[in-house]
Amino acid sequence: MPAIQCSPQVEALRSAVTTRRSIRQFTEEPIPEDVLQDCLDMALLAPNSSNLQMWNFYRVTTPDKRAQLVKACMSQKAAKTAAELIVCTGHTRNWRRHAKEILVQWPGGNPPKVVQQYYGGLAQFMYGTVPLDMLGLGARAKKTVRDAIGLVRPMMRTPNTGTDMQLWAAKSVALACENLMLALRAYDFDSCPMEGFDEDRVRRICGYGRHEFTVMVIAAGRRHEKGIYHEQIRFDRTRFVHEI
Repeated sequence: MPAIQCSPQVEALRSAVTTRRSIRQFTEEPIPEDVLQDCLDMALLAPNSSNLQMWNFYRVTTPDKRAQLVKACMSQKAAKTAAELIVCTGHTRNWRRHAKEILVQWPGGNPPKVVQQYYGGLAQFMYGTVPLDMLGLGARAKKTVRDAIGLVRPMMRTPNTGTDMQLWAAKSVALACENLMLALRAYDFDSCPMEGFDEDRVRRICGYGRHEFTVMVIAAGRRHEKGIYHEQIRFDRTRFVHEI
């Protein structure tokens, strides 16, 4: 099979993807402010469900809060040595406000009728939950309606419950986190997405409410020569790539 002729853009992406590693130790070099802000801007360009942008990024810079966050991240070396610590969260309630704002900020100021119907109506059914649904009856009723529609035509079966909403938001947040980490790598900086943290402590440190949850904490900086612990391990692609 002849070699693929790749454009410079593909090679640049390939370099960022293949050289990105989870770095466990960073040098003391800071990330320039303009570089970090550009990387965050690229994170916010990530694809997300219905463009509802249900994410937040908390850059923890206050020395006291940073020390608390390092401890909340189990004092991992990646957290202790990082130039930057960014808490990435999902939000399960801000979609209502964002749905309204999309209609206001629509390019040209006149969203098509189908867009108005989606954000003003269908989205309310797709993502809305019944207030004070303590027994989960609203979620069950919603699932019943969806399953009934699904008998005659394809239908999104979730989200219905609060747990479904968290999963829904987490998918989009994870895409933004990948954008952030690849952007850092393109600037020759590195990252470590950490899942080892105390959720309750991280929540108190950042000060967000019960409808927001931590997806990951990203440590970022310049990789130390001892920052990679071993060669990358991946199973054979045939285990995961399927044709049906």
